[in-house]
Amino acid sequence: MEIKRDAYLEQLKIRKDNGMIKIITGIRRCGKSFLLFVLFKKYLLESGVDNDHIIEIALDGIENEELRDPKKCYQHIK
Repeated sequence: MEIKRDAYLEQLKIRKDNGMIKIITGIRRCGKSFLLFVLFKKYLLESGVDNDHIIEIALDGIENEELRDPKKCYQHIK
């Protein structure tokens, strides 16, 4: 079951090109990753952003543990 998150998605859309990093906070399992990795990604792709210009990094797993270091994360993204 998909829960509508229109208000949150609209806030991301409005602020998309303001040059600031977006930080999504909330309790566990409230839909933060779904909002970004599914809904916002879909919007970006439909807006003409190439898939290779979208970076998805989940920092909660061990596979990306080293990217929790800000300098290493920056080097990875750069």
